[in-house]
Amino acid sequence: MRLLIFGLGYTSRAIAARLEPRGWRVVGTTRDGRDGSIAFADRDRVRFEAEQATAILSSVPPDKDGDPVLERYRDVLGGRTLAYLSSTGVYGDAGGGWVDESAPIAGRRANRNAADAAWLALGARVFRLPGIYGPGRSPLERVAAGEAHRVDCPGQVFSRVHVADVAKGVAYGLTKPAGSYNVSDNLPASQNEVVEYAARLLGVAPPPFVPLETLSPMARAFYGENRRVANGKAKRLLGWAPDYPDYRFGLRALSATTSPAKASAAPAPASGDQR
Repeated sequence: MRLLIFGLGYTSRAIAARLEPRGWRVVGTTRDGRDGSIAFADRDRVRFEAEQATAILSSVPPDKDGDPVLERYRDVLGGRTLAYLSSTGVYGDAGGGWVDESAPIAGRRANRNAADAAWLALGARVFRLPGIYGPGRSPLERVAAGEAHRVDCPGQVFSRVHVADVAKGVAYGLTKPAGSYNVSDNLPASQNEVVEYAARLLGVAPPPFVPLETLSPMARAFYGENRRVANGKAKRLLGWAPDYPDYRFGLRALSATTSPAKASAAPAPASGDQR
């Protein structure tokens, strides 16, 4: 079993780490071919690996011109199990209501919506992911570094998922029917609740509240979408269930190996897409 991953980042490395002990040979691309990966622009090597692969996974988000993987390598994707890491952002604002895979695609980013639809049309397993957290990239690090804040935005909720549960969902999904799957935990919650719980685990005071209008335009847009993501389809059809069913389970597990000193020394999460 051979898997080619387009975009060997934080989440896809966790996927590789889950699959490799189970007999998969995994290779991946990065922009520059760092750490033994393949440079995305190395067409000959990428095409060779795609031809050898039994499965292909893309975690590369679309840019302003469309989906880079489909633009360059669509012709070598046929005849293989396909998977794509999408975003629950394709649902747009639901006013705090629940959304499942039958909800209309109404996200504010047309290029993201189009990429999701294009991979589905190719027969891919499309994993729609909310905010991802995990070792080295969680509210624990942001609180410890003094970079976290609470936002005065009553009624706002988000869904999230531990990176290990994404890896588990993809591993299960590679052998299951094509289609879209929400991979999220069981408990949507406000970001304020999560930050306060992280501060409690670290034994520090929670950060102050800031007005919504003081945030960057990107952050304000983030808070402009309010939804709860249902994961029932992934449970039914993939046989998947999160090992970290809510943020409290996930942060407690992370805090067992995270002291305030270690957290503040950890690298800050990258901005934007973290897959």
